[in-house]
Amino acid sequence: MTSKPENAADDTIEGAKITEPPSALAPLHEPAFFRIWSASLLSNFGHLILGVGVAWEMTRLTDSPSMVALVQTAMMLPLMLVALPAGAIADMFDRRKIAMLGLSIAAFFGISLSLLAYFELTSPWVLLTFCFLIGTGIAIFAPAWQSSIGEQVTSRDLPAAIALNTISYNIARSFGPAVGGLLVVTLGAQAAFAANAVGYLPLILAFFLWKRGHIVSRLPPERISRAIVSGVRYAFHSNPIRTVLIRTFVFGLAAATATALAPLIAKDLLGGNASTFGILLGAGGVGAVGGALLINVFHQRFGTEKSVSALAVLSGLALIGVGCSRTLILTCLGMLIAGGASMLTISLLNISVQLSAPRWVTARALSLFSSMLTGGIAIGAWLWGNVANQWSIEIAIIASGTVMLAMPLLSIFLRLPEANNAGVEAVAISFEPEVALAITMRSGPVVIEIEYQLNPSKARSYYDAMQEVRRVRLRNGGFNWSISRDIADAELWVERFHFPTWGDYLRMRDRYTKADIDAQAAADAVTINGSIKHVRRYLDRPFGSVRWDADSPDPKQEPIVHIGPLNN
Repeated sequence: MTSKPENAADDTIEGAKITEPPSALAPLHEPAFFRIWSASLLSNFGHLILGVGVAWEMTRLTDSPSMVALVQTAMMLPLMLVALPAGAIADMFDRRKIAMLGLSIAAFFGISLSLLAYFELTSPWVLLTFCFLIGTGIAIFAPAWQSSIGEQVTSRDLPAAIALNTISYNIARSFGPAVGGLLVVTLGAQAAFAANAVGYLPLILAFFLWKRGHIVSRLPPERISRAIVSGVRYAFHSNPIRTVLIRTFVFGLAAATATALAPLIAKDLLGGNASTFGILLGAGGVGAVGGALLINVFHQRFGTEKSVSALAVLSGLALIGVGCSRTLILTCLGMLIAGGASMLTISLLNISVQLSAPRWVTARALSLFSSMLTGGIAIGAWLWGNVANQWSIEIAIIASGTVMLAMPLLSIFLRLPEANNAGVEAVAISFEPEVALAITMRSGPVVIEIEYQLNPSKARSYYDAMQEVRRVRLRNGGFNWSISRDIADAELWVERFHFPTWGDYLRMRDRYTKADIDAQAAADAVTINGSIKHVRRYLDRPFGSVRWDADSPDPKQEPIVHIGPLNN
């Protein structure tokens, strides 16, 4: 549950629903979003300058293409490894504070790298280590930042806000690499590292000034391990999110060459220097800004699947062109097209995840998205770097473009969902379970049994409807789901599922969305009219679990948690 953003406009006017498409710049009217967006522009500049400085410094310290490509891997790998725990923490605690913590970590290690470079203490492995550490701070920051966008703007403006964040990154990408190349040439790599460290400070201040309307949950937060498991299980049992994650990983794997091998494209294929490298990345950034301005057009007019498939073909052709080109103009054109297509694709996939996930798991879903994207890019950078080592840079780039051309074939069995937020709104359950035992949040396992009565002729319809109910139970926290039919009473069916603790069961009740309620209603619709659905809740007592001197279900005496009615 989130509070209304500062000065947010209502989604209705005099009771009538607004139907005209939202303005692409509407989110900038929200003060909190505007401050954070403006500061993120400076931060993005610094981070991209860092990438140029480290990559070019690596070419000075070593001639190995795989070591140069590992710069991209070192910066992206933390987003794969740390993002999921960071997403769980962002869902459990104050996202504003988590974002500030991640930025502070990145700034600290950015300053440390600047000092090492100033005293000429860097080496290839030192550069990779600090890229990883700075990336860890960004990995902690990113899920908290992305999931907080929905708290800064209305849901109606969310696609435009995501697009603006993409534009912010790509405005920086258009000029940041060129500025980074100029800094490296004139002042050395240490100046690029220092610019990165300073760039995080305004964003820390912007989050500090954000007066987030945080509503404390009525339940204590999950343990971090349980929260991670909950996020992964939700994504695994949610068909739309699972499909987007798989497609995102494959895209990152294929698209990694454009950035990972860009220093070698500039140096070996074009015979240039750090400025040439910056120009190439700048060309990709210009294309990405242009593409980001078209996100609403693609999203509303063509849909997600058609857009992503067409962009994959365009990006593949551009990469093949870059691999074949030996002139700066043609290579810049290819990088421009590839950059625009890539950022459009990433934005459309990001929108699909944000609009497919309920608020309680948004940060974890986005962290999984980041993990799949950056994991694909990190592994792809390593893979294509080794291809360049074994054969040539040209073959590596052309091969990645060919893989990109084949991506639309995935739509045959992994079709992307059309992004919308229908059904993900939280729905309050007005009644509370009756409890006669002295149970606590840690008591468990808890077993839920629900009895249904239906006409035997409706058995197939009921069974099909319950498959969707099964997905609801499993993605919201249930385990060991099953459905049984009484062999002595053909009308009686029993649904059964477990929870590790009573607290997990209560959290599941807080996670219901409109789509979940609709799935349950579809199953209830085929039961016998007037029949009563019996719900039974059991505290599972394995053999030997009851102590001789007491009947307390939890050895550690804790206050009994009484849960009142939910409030919207």
